[in-house]
Amino acid sequence: MVGLIATSRSPPVVCRIASCLRLSSSARRQEDVKLSKGLVWLLRHNAVKEGLLIDAEGYVDVNEVLKHRIFKKKCNVDDIKNIVENNDKQRFKLRNNPNTNQLQIKATQGHSLKSVGTSGLEPILKADDTHVIHGTYFDAWQKIKLSGLSRMNRNHIHFTTSPPKCNHVISGMRTSSQIYIYIDVDKAILAGIKFFKSENGVILSPGNDQGFIEKKYFSKVVSASHNQFLTY
Repeated sequence: MVGLIATSRSPPVVCRIASCLRLSSSARRQEDVKLSKGLVWLLRHNAVKEGLLIDAEGYVDVNEVLKHRIFKKKCNVDDIKNIVENNDKQRFKLRNNPNTNQLQIKATQGHSLKSVGTSGLEPILKADDTHVIHGTYFDAWQKIKLSGLSRMNRNHIHFTTSPPKCNHVISGMRTSSQIYIYIDVDKAILAGIKFFKSENGVILSPGNDQGFIEKKYFSKVVSASHNQFLTY
């Protein structure tokens, strides 16, 4: 495609070709985003409700995914492979089932499906000087100060090991987060709270028996924009 770049001296036909390529690329990205969101919806939250067989690690046969109404005749195996390979947060993973050799896909984290367990996650037994940080927003901060972090309707609370940098996408935290909550992992583990690491590097915790990590396990809370400590 190197010679199809439109410049002020480009012939009109070359300009039109370059414009069409840009439109095609933009349309492709939009379709990829729609496909990715559809996979998240299905694999994290709705596989059981939609009648798909999902195992304890979260894997579903790709051919069954492609038969689902939101994907049928709209994408193929190569589209799925492309999404998995190029997703910026590595939200998905493919494998060939060791028993059937069927190509399967799973979401690497973020499930609300209770049938998906922790067998595919790496247990964290101590902090090893690794930061464990939850990103949140000021409109949620007052509630967090009262009750702590909640897993809500998901299986786990999500954390990352470093704050996001400018224009750098990381898994486990939105780049728009306004507040960083650092967790004293060793203290929490001693109290019986479990932590895991997903295959795409997200730190996960189910919290206590009620699904919370109380503020007594916070080590510090920082405003993202001003790097100022917040009281709690």
